[in-house]
Amino acid sequence: MAKFIYRMQSILDIKEKLEEQARNEFAAARMHLNEEEEKLALLKGRKASYEEQGRELQKSGLNVLDILTNRNAITRMQEFIEIQRDAVEAANMQLEKARIKLRTAMQESKTQEKLRERAFEEFIREENAREAKEVDELVSYTYSAASAGRSNKDGAEESYAIG
Repeated sequence: MAKFIYRMQSILDIKEKLEEQARNEFAAARMHLNEEEEKLALLKGRKASYEEQGRELQKSGLNVLDILTNRNAITRMQEFIEIQRDAVEAANMQLEKARIKLRTAMQESKTQEKLRERAFEEFIREENAREAKEVDELVSYTYSAASAGRSNKDGAEESYAIG
């Protein structure tokens, strides 16, 4: 039996490498988004802490300087939170781009794999047809050789009888 060689194997290999690369990019984008979301959560936690500290300052007494410092800290935290929300949104957009790229790479890889499977099935059909033809030829040759042997025997006997 002949060996199956897929003539577009190099394309399939490239598509598989591109798919793996897209998977890695997607994973990196996902990790980056997680990091940005974690930073946002930390900033929100710090803001909540400052707000709690501000309430305590207002309850305990009227130290105006501490209250103003606290309000300034809360305002700065809100600014940092807004900046971080933008960073989270940007990371989310990158993740979506990576998801689309991965989906496309997976589709292309699957398409090449299907083409390879079809080529292999065609190869098997051709190989089976070739083997069947060889068997038919062998049977035909064996039959004709056996028939020729019987004919020569019969013909030889008749020639002796005539002569």
